[in-house]
Amino acid sequence: MAVFGSSKSKPEAAPAIHSLLGKDVTFTGEIHTGARSLRVEGTVDGIIHSTGEVSIAPGGLVKGTVFAKHLVVTGRAEGTMKITDCLEIHGTGYVEGDVEVGSLVVDEGGTLQGVCIRKDQTKNLDANNGTAKGGTLPLPGKLGDTKKLDPKH
Repeated sequence: MAVFGSSKSKPEAAPAIHSLLGKDVTFTGEIHTGARSLRVEGTVDGIIHSTGEVSIAPGGLVKGTVFAKHLVVTGRAEGTMKITDCLEIHGTGYVEGDVEVGSLVVDEGGTLQGVCIRKDQTKNLDANNGTAKGGTLPLPGKLGDTKKLDPKH
């Protein structure tokens, strides 16, 4: 016989989803959520502004720019992401573009394709040529400035 007592702590509840963009919904434009969370199961083509959490579900797609405190990707994000706290890319997640993060977590199977800069590292940029010190990747907007490498060298 199992005895259920109150001596064990209760599991933490999942964070509430305040706004949901459903599977068959396509939104073009600008979304402002404040500190409220947003879950994208459909498609967003535009800009998302959030001081809370944005979650892109499997099958969800965001094309454009995301400004958020926390971004969790199990779907697909393409464009520019400026995340003040943490970017999490789970096993089915795919992120392509220019990313600035406080911290980064990529699970096995997750993909990050593009340029990623840690937020506190942006102060180490060389203003003369637009690259990170010690690195050779150009900053966003400087992509046309790259030189072709000579394969003979």
